[in-house]
Amino acid sequence: MRTVLGLDRIGEYDRLFTGKRIGLITNYSGVDSRWNLNIDLFLKKGYQLVKLFTPEHGLFGSGAGEAVANAAFPGSNIPIISLFGEKDKQRPSKEELEGIDLLIYDIQDVGLRYYTYIYTMTYCMEAAAELGIQFIVLDRPNPLGNRIIAGGVIEPDCASFIGDYGLPMRYGMTPGEVGNYFIAYRNLSLDYMVIKLKEYGRDMLFPQTRQPWNVPSPALPDFTCTICYSGGCAVGASNISEGRGTPHPFLTYGAPYIDMDEFYEALLPWVDREKLLIRKKAFTPSERKYIGEICYGIELMPLCDTYDFIPLSMRILKAAADLYPNDFELVKAADGQMHISRVTGSHEMERVLEGKKDLDSLLTEWDAQSKVFAEATEQYRIYR
Repeated sequence: MRTVLGLDRIGEYDRLFTGKRIGLITNYSGVDSRWNLNIDLFLKKGYQLVKLFTPEHGLFGSGAGEAVANAAFPGSNIPIISLFGEKDKQRPSKEELEGIDLLIYDIQDVGLRYYTYIYTMTYCMEAAAELGIQFIVLDRPNPLGNRIIAGGVIEPDCASFIGDYGLPMRYGMTPGEVGNYFIAYRNLSLDYMVIKLKEYGRDMLFPQTRQPWNVPSPALPDFTCTICYSGGCAVGASNISEGRGTPHPFLTYGAPYIDMDEFYEALLPWVDREKLLIRKKAFTPSERKYIGEICYGIELMPLCDTYDFIPLSMRILKAAADLYPNDFELVKAADGQMHISRVTGSHEMERVLEGKKDLDSLLTEWDAQSKVFAEATEQYRIYR
C-alpha cells in the first residue's frame, strides 16, 4: 500500500477549511500523491486562500541561503510572503497575519535538525498562538524514518535558524510530531491539529512509502543523497566541497588540496563495505565551493537505506584536518562562531579537529544523548 499524505485527505476535513480565510505555508514540495499542487487543490475546492507563506528556497526553488522576495502566485492575486527574505526576516508579522483564520503547513521535510523548514513551521506556530489563529499540519513522511535517532543534542549557545529546541541531528519525527514536541517544549497554547498520514509506520523510510521522490530542496535530488546529507552537511562547514554543483551532492567530497589516494586509504578502515560503496573520485563543481576547479576526493553510494552517515562524515572532517593541517579550514558564521558548531550542535567537534578530544568519545556521547531524546519524546509520537 502507498502511504496516504495529509494533503491527500483534505476532502475528509472539508468542514475545517470551508468558510475560513486561509494562510498556506508551503513550497514546491506541496503536492499530493498524484503531484497536484496544494494551491490548485484548495482553489478548486473553493477554499479561500488569502496568503501564501514560503520558507528557505521560496515557492520555486531558489538556492540554499539565498534571500527570496515577496511575490504573487502566477495567475492569481494571492500574495506570496517570503519568510526567508531580506534582513533575516523569518517570522510572519502581525500585519501579515491580519484577517487570517487558519494557518496550514504543508512542506516535505527530511528529518534533520539543520534543515530550516521546521523552524519556519515553529515560528509560524508561535505567531499563530499569539494571535489565536488555528494551526493545522498536513503531515508528510520523514524520509529517513522515525526509528533512527542519531547525533548530539544541540546546546543552547549553538542554537540558530539551523538548529534549536534541544533536537539531535537526526531527530526521527514527522513535521506533525515535531509540532507536538514544540508545543510542549515551549509550553505553547495553540489550537493545533495534525491531519495524519495513513498506511505509514515509524519504521518506514521513504522507499517503503511507495511515494514518488518529492525533491525537498535543490541539493537533494534523490533519497540516496538525503541519506548522506545526514552528517554530510557538517562537512560543508569546512573548505571541503560536499559535492554541491555535481550530479551527486552529499555523496561526493573533496578539495583541490587533497591527495585522492591518501584520503581514500585513510577513510577505508571506517567503511562497512556491506552498507556503503566508496571510490576515489575527482570532480569539478559548477556552484558553491571551487567552481570550475578540479577537486580530489571520494564518492560514496549507500547500499542500505538505514545507513547512519553521521559517524563517517565526522571521520571525513577529521581525516582532512589531520592530513592537511596547512590547508584544511572551518567556515565561520556571520557572528564569528564556527559553522561546524551550529551544524553539529556543540563546540566539541571543533575540539576533535584541534586534537583536543577523541572522536570516538564524542560519538559515544552523541549516542547516549540521542537515546535519552528518543525516550523523552515518545509521548509526542503519532505513528507506531
